[in-house]
Amino acid sequence: MTAFASIRRLRPANTRPYNHLTRYASTVPLDFDDFEEPAPIVRNVRNPVPDFGDIQSAYKPKGNAELLRAAACFRLCQIPILVSNADSLLRLSRSISPTATDRLLKETLYGHFCAGEDRERIQPVIDSLKNFGVGAILDYAAESDDPSTTTGQQEETPIQATSSVAREYDYESEAQCDQHVLTFLQCINDVAAGSDDGYAAIKVTALGNPKLLARVSQAIEEAKRLFAKFDLNGDGLISREEFEQGYRHFFQVDESTLKNILSEFDPNNTGTIDYITWSMMLDPKDLPKITSKCKEVGPLAMATPTDEELELIDAMYQRGYNLAREADRVGTRLLIDAEQVRYQPAIDGLVLDLQRQYNDAETTDKAIIYNTYQCYLKDAPQRLQTDVQRSGRFGFHFGAKLVRGAYMESERALAASNGVPSPIFDSIEETHASYDGSVDFLLRHSATSNLEVEIMCASHNQASIEKAIESMNKYNVHRKSPTICFAQLYGMSDHLSFNLGKHGYRVFKYLPYGEVGEVMPYLLRRANENSAIAAGTVSELAMVKEELGRRLQSAR
Repeated sequence: MTAFASIRRLRPANTRPYNHLTRYASTVPLDFDDFEEPAPIVRNVRNPVPDFGDIQSAYKPKGNAELLRAAACFRLCQIPILVSNADSLLRLSRSISPTATDRLLKETLYGHFCAGEDRERIQPVIDSLKNFGVGAILDYAAESDDPSTTTGQQEETPIQATSSVAREYDYESEAQCDQHVLTFLQCINDVAAGSDDGYAAIKVTALGNPKLLARVSQAIEEAKRLFAKFDLNGDGLISREEFEQGYRHFFQVDESTLKNILSEFDPNNTGTIDYITWSMMLDPKDLPKITSKCKEVGPLAMATPTDEELELIDAMYQRGYNLAREADRVGTRLLIDAEQVRYQPAIDGLVLDLQRQYNDAETTDKAIIYNTYQCYLKDAPQRLQTDVQRSGRFGFHFGAKLVRGAYMESERALAASNGVPSPIFDSIEETHASYDGSVDFLLRHSATSNLEVEIMCASHNQASIEKAIESMNKYNVHRKSPTICFAQLYGMSDHLSFNLGKHGYRVFKYLPYGEVGEVMPYLLRRANENSAIAAGTVSELAMVKEELGRRLQSAR
């Protein structure tokens, strides 16, 4: 039996696969035109472009007191020294008087940007949004992280071969992860109780130790690099000759075993192996068997998970499957957030595993599991194309949430400290092109695919929303179609959300909720990470002032 004997490229749709999928290519083609040609489309849909300058409609749901609080919050967000030191100031204030601190936050920042502590308290917010054509995405804002890796001052832990390493993980965090699952399950059911077209958001760092995610991601990346080493001519395909040559070079193998391994990678005798097949065949839980045949201890062997890590990986997957199973049962779409680059390959592996199971076209007519793509990353367009190809090959509906990205400062700092190129585009114009091109690509693909393609355009950028509407008209996608929806954060960009809702678009607000002590660190870190938030509050403050002035004038 070969090291790959327990892995099969094709699985029945009702079985639980266990594949950690990755992407090949880090270059960034911003032109999607060579991917496929759309079929001719009868363009009879004309979605209107809302007047996003209609401030009166934007702030109609808010009373004067709420607008005054919004103005105060937006002004605070424009003070750099306050934003950059907010976490320290919060800890200091809470050490003096936690009760007074929480009370003040509830009346200010928490009250403006968060929906409430629990499902019962956020219900009035959900009802108010619904009255104005806006849905809710429930987002329990508990998030774990490895504190040693939140800035560019990360100290990398040396990696050793699995035969000589003994890693210890904090099993108290495992109990916390199990508790998070219970909260997420409640969130999923709360969404289903309030809507048949609802979304719940989860973070994989709440399901597994971030250090474990980093380790799994490293193993996945090394498996990806091994593909590049086998692909001698760099054409993105491994020929049978290249496979044999590469395997003999890196592994101890006899001819009979090599023949069996090759037949598992290329069962149809096509003569080539692409990266999608490669990624489906290499599984971190099988790496110990594979790397045991290495001629020498190299990067892949050093990245191989230990027995302890394999048990924790399985526990994390079981948590993810428990949530996906419940979301599938009640019909709630599950948005799995993107996180830092060092965790993302492991997150993608879990998401794509879940998509094959719960977005299967033979068992559902919609995408239950959505992955999130941060379009400020240089490899985002290529990753998106690869995943679309994968969904077509394995017959599952494609669900994607597109965002620009939330970790720009720390990703750049970490890359600089490690002496590697930044994974993020150098200019905002490239990020805009990546985002808008990705939306257009998926809408174009939806017009030609036999599978469902569902897109959440999560953006505070008015120009991107207008371009998305232009693409919707180009590809005949109606604004009420499940193919696309829009989303903004609660407390921000009301001129976008409520004017989209006014014109019948599917639009949602991301509602963070939870106790003050849980939610505020999450919000403050996001504000500190994303300088665009501070920039956006300038125009928001101007609009709030204009609406307050209009109301004052009309009251005279």
